[in-house]
Amino acid sequence: MFRPVLSKDKVRQEIWKSMDREGVSRFPGAEGRIPNFAGAKLAAERLASHRLWKRARVIKANPDSPQTHARRAALEEGKTLIMAVPRLRDPHPFRLLDPKRLSKQATREAATIKGALRHGRVVAVDDLPEVDFVLCGSVAVNLSGARVGKGGGFSDLEYGILIDAGRIDEHTTVATTVHPIQIVRENLLMTGHDIPVNLVATPRAVIEVDGAYPRPAGILWDHLQPPQIHEIPVLERMGYA
Repeated sequence: MFRPVLSKDKVRQEIWKSMDREGVSRFPGAEGRIPNFAGAKLAAERLASHRLWKRARVIKANPDSPQTHARRAALEEGKTLIMAVPRLRDPHPFRLLDPKRLSKQATREAATIKGALRHGRVVAVDDLPEVDFVLCGSVAVNLSGARVGKGGGFSDLEYGILIDAGRIDEHTTVATTVHPIQIVRENLLMTGHDIPVNLVATPRAVIEVDGAYPRPAGILWDHLQPPQIHEIPVLERMGYA
C-alpha cells in the first residue's frame, strides 16, 4: 500500500538526510545532488548483468558520480556512450564516446564527466545514433517506475530532445542505479515531462518495475519558461525552427 503523495522537494530532503544519517552517502555528501552511495559499483555490475543492458549497443548516460561505474562498464564492453554537456550549455550539447577510438587510459578517463568532455566527439543531435538504453541518476524511485531527480530538470530535457530527434522511442530501456534506501513507498508525483524508469538496479538486485507511468512524447514546450529556452542554445534553435 502506497502512502500519500509527497512533494518532490520533501522527498529529496528526506532521502538526502536519511542517506547521510545512515552513513550510506559518499563524499561530498548527499544533499543537493544525485547522491553517490555505498555499493554504487556493485549496483552497476548488477545492471551490466541484465539482459537489456547486454543487448544495448548505444547508451545515453547521466554524468553523476554514482553512475561512473556503469559508464565505465559500457565503454569497456564496447558500447557507444552519449553524454550531455552540463546544463546543455553548448550549441551541440551531446558528446559521443566510441570505445573503438579510445585507448585503455582514455576509456577509464572518459567515464568521468571531465574525461567525457575531453575525449568525447562533438556531434549534432541529428547525427547521433539511435539510443538503446538510457541511464538516469535518481534521488528517489518507487516500484511503479516513478523517479525524482535533483531538481534541475536536465535529464528530462535531454530525453525530450532525443525523442524529438527520433533517437529515443518507446522501446528504449530507461534505468537507474540507487541504494536501497532511495527506493520509497510513496506514490511519487509525476508530471508530463518526468521520465519513468523500467529498471532499478541496487547493489543487491535489478528490479523490473511496473511501468505505471506514460513516457514524455518529446519536449513539452508549455512546461518551459522563455528564460530557460534562451539559456539552452539547442532549445532556442528547436523552438524557432
